[in-house]
Parts: sequence; structure tokens; C-alpha cells
Amino acid sequence: MIKNQYYKNHSIICVFLFKIIQMKSTTDTFELTGQIIDLVKGRIFPGTVIVDNGIITDIREEKVSATRFILPGLIDAHVHIESSMLVPSEFARLAVVHGTVATVSDPHEIANVLGIEGIRYMIESGKSVPFKFFFGASSCVPATGFETAGAVLGVNDIETLLKLDEIKYLAEMMNYPGVLFHDQDVMAKLALAVKYNKPVDGHAPGLMGDDVKKYIVAGITTDHECFTMEEALAKIEHGMKIQIREGSAAKNFDALIGLLDTHPGFVLFCSDDKHPNDLVRGHINEMIKRAIKAGHDPIKVLQCCILNPIDHYKLEIGKLQKGDPADMIVIDNLQDFNVLQTYVNGNKVAENGKSLINPMKAVAPNRFVATKVNAADFAIASTGKKIKVIEALEGQLITNTLIYDPKVVNGEMVSDVERDILKITVINRYENTAPSVAFIKNFGLKKGAIASTVAHDSHNIIAIGTDDESLARAVNLVIENTGGISVVSDTFEHILPLPVAGLMSNNNGYQVANDYENIDALAKQLGTRLHAPFMTLSFMALLVIPQLKISDKGLFDGATFSFTPLEVTQ
Repeated sequence: MIKNQYYKNHSIICVFLFKIIQMKSTTDTFELTGQIIDLVKGRIFPGTVIVDNGIITDIREEKVSATRFILPGLIDAHVHIESSMLVPSEFARLAVVHGTVATVSDPHEIANVLGIEGIRYMIESGKSVPFKFFFGASSCVPATGFETAGAVLGVNDIETLLKLDEIKYLAEMMNYPGVLFHDQDVMAKLALAVKYNKPVDGHAPGLMGDDVKKYIVAGITTDHECFTMEEALAKIEHGMKIQIREGSAAKNFDALIGLLDTHPGFVLFCSDDKHPNDLVRGHINEMIKRAIKAGHDPIKVLQCCILNPIDHYKLEIGKLQKGDPADMIVIDNLQDFNVLQTYVNGNKVAENGKSLINPMKAVAPNRFVATKVNAADFAIASTGKKIKVIEALEGQLITNTLIYDPKVVNGEMVSDVERDILKITVINRYENTAPSVAFIKNFGLKKGAIASTVAHDSHNIIAIGTDDESLARAVNLVIENTGGISVVSDTFEHILPLPVAGLMSNNNGYQVANDYENIDALAKQLGTRLHAPFMTLSFMALLVIPQLKISDKGLFDGATFSFTPLEVTQ
């Protein structure tokens, strides 16, 4: 349970100290010279930007010797900070190095564990550093009724959140069946967004035809789940904005970047889910580099990841105009796009690849009940029938359904390493119940097991293994640490603890990134061919993404939106 009073006092102290630091650091007047990129007017010109007390007081067009470029700071238009395994203050430390000054953040990962108090935790952590976090009210907690979460956000909770100035939008409406069939609670939440004049984010993978029109008419304005250009154009036709996503697991950049040529005003860039080691390497800046290298107009590219999100969400972020807050970056050139400096409200927060934001110590609220398991808990008796197998796909959140004869030993179905059909399990971490067990293909483990308490969206314990003993060892490691990601083999056991809601570390972000890099390498030593095995693992419990997934309550068919038996019954 959360230690509320300690948490609140700690947050107040952090925010108070940051405000003192901010007041002190933004009183200076300074100037930057270079090629100024004015995205509002769509032009580039030489000149000088004058900043006083964190505000741009003047922009002079004049001849200057500097060839560097000055432009507004970058924005991630849809991200779950929790997926970085970092608290917001540490996420900011890493992101500013790449020119990011703000995020549009859905905190539904921690909301599924801790409810409103989890969202408040994210807001207060974000306030402790010079960075602009804009959080949403998580609309689907839990995402479905077919899984066990740690909290429920009802209509009254959503209204409480939407009243807050820090909450800028109603976060992704994953329950698209509820929208299409006018579920009472879903429609009430959408009505609240209208009442408080806040936009609604969408989540509708593969939705087309009359269904997508109904979904958009309900007031939902964005989507980050498009897989194809056809799908994106169908949604744009009805006025929806498309967020092109390039995360650690799901990557839609190549399929959708052509929208910049035809519909630049409808495009935003986002990462959605970004692991810490990938965040160290780059952020939205990497998408900009790729788009410009592919021949897209730099002005249009920058508009879609700066102006478009600012205007859509009504964000208090500077556009590099006179009177704006000095949220800006300096780069070397438009081809390499190396970020030389980053400023937030006039504070220099990064320079030459180094973050200037100091680490902030974070408390670690959590909710965790699960107790240790045994290998026997994963046994499945065979009846001689074929089984349904989840097919994981590289770079995608969607899965397929495969049918196979199971490998049977002593009357029990077991993992089949030769055919890469391995056991997958989800264990309720909020109550002590029996594990849910099924089979999955394409993880490629040759030995051992991996486990995690990052399991979208309810964040129960999820694991994949080559044998029941390894499954139990991997699961028990995360239980002993009340959260984390683990890997075990016949020669080692390793865990990255995630004490903040079982989702995030409260350690230095760069150390977490290094630790994650190491555990990712260990998982790949077991034979997995996936680029981000832990990220892919985390989405195998995401029931709102078709087709075959698994929750703590059983195997789930996303096409029929219902549970389905492991064995083929026909």
C-alpha cells in the first residue's frame, strides 16, 4: 500500500526545491545566435534569440556568423513513461539530451496498479525537474473486465482527474467495443472530456469502415495503433490525427511516414513505449533524422513533432516566438541533427550529450500480494487434442493464432524447444490464485526462462520458459523483489528490481539503462531472436490488441473479445 503522508510530504519538498532552483536559474538574460527555424511562418533565417527570465523577449533577424540552428524543443506526442522503467524525473534527465522538452503522457500503467494515487505520483515526480510533462486521465483502468488489475478508475475518478490543470486530455480509449456499442460508463467518460474541453486519445488497431467512423464521431481525435497506410488514411478521412510510433517493440514509421507528403497537419510523432537503453540512444530526434534523410521537407517534419502536438493538446510550450517560454534546442545541422543544447523555460538542461538535470531521489509505492510458486503450478494435463498457440510477431503488438499438436511427456503438455512452442504464464499479483498457462511461438528460448511484472495493462506477473522449473525460478525472483524483470538459466539467475509499482526503478536512469542492457543480453544468450524480448513479452497480456493473448484469468481471443479454451474443441 502507498504510504500516503510520507509520499505527499516528499513530493511537496521536491516541488518546493525545484521551484527555488527554477526561479534562480531563469533570472539571467542571454542570447543565442544562429539560423532560426520559425515553424509558425515556415521559414529559416539568420538571427538572434534574446531570453530574459525564461521568456523570449525578442528575436532579431540579422547577419550572424554562427551556422548552427535554433528551433523549438521536441515533443513526444504519446508515451507511457512507466515503460522506460524510470520515474518521470529520471526519464526527463535522459530525454533532454536528445532535444525533447515535453511529453504527452498516459499514466495508465501505474494507474492500473495504484489508481489515482499512482497518477498523482507521476505528476509530482514530473514537477521536480525542469521538463514539461502533460499527463492524461487514463480512460480504461482496467483495460478490460477479463483481467485482474490493482485499481479501477470509474466515471467519478475520471472527473476528479479532468478537473486538474495538470491533466490535459482523456487518455487512450482502448475499449473501442464499448464506444461502438455505447457502453454507459464509456460514454459518460467521453462526455466528461467534452464538459472540460479536453481532447480524447484513441486506440483502435485495425478498425475500419463504419466502425471507425462511429469511433471517431464519438469524439476520439488521435490514434497510434495504425498498421497500414490504408488504415491511417481511412481514419484521417474522418478527421483523426495519426501518431506515427517508433517504440522499442512496436514500430510503424516505415509504413506511415508517407503521410508527411499528403497530410502533414494530421501527423504527430510518438514513441508509446521506450525501454531505458533505447532512450539513452535516442528519442523523437531519431525519427526526425530518418524522415529528413528519406527526403521529407524538414519544416513539415518539425511541424508534426512540435506545432501539431502543441496545437492539438493546447500545451503550454514555446514555439520560438516572441513572448513564449524559452523551450528550445540548438542543433548542428538539419542532416545530422545532433542536439548541442536543450533549454526548458530558459534553463539549460542538456549540453553536448550530457544531461544537466540532477537526479532526484524517489519513493517507491507499490501493490504486491503474490507468493512463491512451484514448478507443479504450471503443469497442464493432456487430453490428446490440438492446442492454440500465440504467435508473437517482431515489431508488432498484434499476434496470430496457430494450431499445433502439443509435446506431451508423462501425460502432460510441456514446452517444445525444437519447434519453439514454449509455455507462457500470467500470475495474478494482486490476489493469490492459480497461474494461467498457455503456449507461445517465436520467442526462441533454448533454455531457461524470463519473467516480468511489466505486463500491459494490468501488470500481473508474466513469464515464458523452456521448462516448468525454470518458469518457477524466474517468477519467484520477481516475487521476492516485489517487482522487476528476471532471467534464469541452468548457470545464472539475474533480476532488475522495479520497486515503484513493479514498473519503475528509483535509481539513476543511466544505471537502470545499463542494467537493462545487461539483462536483455542475458535473455538473448538463452536464444531469443527478438529485438526487445522483455518489451514483446509485456504485450502478450494486452487483451485489447488482437488476436490471441493471455491474462491471469485465461487465454483470450481478441477477435471475439472473449476467453477461448487452450485445446481445440472441434
